[in-house]
Amino acid sequence: MCWRSCAVMAMADLLLSDKYKAFLRCNAPVEFLEGTTAAGKTTVGLFKFILRCAESPKRLHIMSGLDQGTIEKNIITKELGVLDDFGDLTEYWPGGRGENKMAHIVLHAPGGDKIIYVLGYSDAARWKKALGGQYGCLYIDEINVADMDFVREAAMRCDYLMATLNPDDPGLPVYEEFIDHSRPLPAWAADTPKEIMSQLRQPEKPGWVHWFFSFKHNLGLSAEKREQIISMVPPGTKLYKNKILGLRGRATGLIFNLEPRHLIHAADLRAVMAGAPLHWVQFSCGVDTSYSQQSDDTFAFAFIGILSDRRKVTLAGEIHSNKDRAACRLQPLAPSDIPPLLIDFLERQRAAWGFARTVYIDSADQATITECRKYKRLSGCIYDFAPAWKKMPVLDRINLECGWLAHGDHLVVEEACGPLIQEYNSYSWDDKKDNTPEDRNDHTVNAEQYAWLPYKDKIGVAR
Repeated sequence: MCWRSCAVMAMADLLLSDKYKAFLRCNAPVEFLEGTTAAGKTTVGLFKFILRCAESPKRLHIMSGLDQGTIEKNIITKELGVLDDFGDLTEYWPGGRGENKMAHIVLHAPGGDKIIYVLGYSDAARWKKALGGQYGCLYIDEINVADMDFVREAAMRCDYLMATLNPDDPGLPVYEEFIDHSRPLPAWAADTPKEIMSQLRQPEKPGWVHWFFSFKHNLGLSAEKREQIISMVPPGTKLYKNKILGLRGRATGLIFNLEPRHLIHAADLRAVMAGAPLHWVQFSCGVDTSYSQQSDDTFAFAFIGILSDRRKVTLAGEIHSNKDRAACRLQPLAPSDIPPLLIDFLERQRAAWGFARTVYIDSADQATITECRKYKRLSGCIYDFAPAWKKMPVLDRINLECGWLAHGDHLVVEEACGPLIQEYNSYSWDDKKDNTPEDRNDHTVNAEQYAWLPYKDKIGVAR
């Protein structure tokens, strides 16, 4: 039996949705497969990877995962894995063979045998010895947990890269350096969750394709099994968001538990207020700035309102990052550039909601405070600019926020607070320091705190 006939017979065992058929037909140099658990990413992805290896003019290729045992279990020997799909067309040598001492698969392809090395990226000493020269195809399983040095080194040595991942902390460098440079094909852009689309914002690289797959794309998953998987994960949890909805965000170590009940649309908020004796008692704005020699400068604005029933509503959030500006070839922002941007933000919120007379700016940033006060003196405006009140320790602020969220005393306007929502889904405890949040994913979190700190006694259960 010829090679192509065997491949076709193997493919016949796969139940393919239209999206997976489009994936198999796609001829791109780089592809990232992201999505829910049990979406079939690994099963269909492996099949395509082996076909790409067979068609490659190069003899040597790489298949990588956490370690050799994990690769064997999840990729090579599993049902509908490499050996199951391709049968006699493949040979697996876990201990190497002859002079080739490294674990590898021999693929009997029409143009001659291909060698697919099996590399665990958890063993840096081993993969550093193994990598050398150029390779045809590279497969990285769960690239979100892979050693970044391995990803960088291996990616630069291949003609074709395929990587799978379940959604993870959007602050991971693999997103910024690789995944967020990709885009879905136009025909499938609407099929990608808007939350994921908003995060694919690094400069687009030609030919880099992002594929989002969910339960509905896995025709081999029965309705009963799908419901069983969904039923095992409590709705509203971070694990549910990651595994069932396929949205990014850390599942463990998170500080805040932002649930669907905390999110509200502006129109719905106005409707609630119109139907109940509710009114605004306070508006406030906070500004967080970050200047660092280790990272790009970032400026975050947060606008909040406090209702007469003592609920705090984050009405809008906005971030200006010099990293994003550099990607768009725009001049970096300096403290003197902030006042016009801030005034524009405040005026939009005043028109939409109401007047926040005092703006609380990170007290560590005297330069921005000075520039805002200078702007008020020279140009005139109705806003006052004050240093943020930061006497309350960070842990106490977090404790208050957690309590408000638990009791339903904190709402977030979903469509206007994307940066804050993303940070709430990523803001985590530092594994290396006791009782200390990580110093990242916190720009709008800090800005929002600066806004409510002077008015904390008006929020939540009266004390």
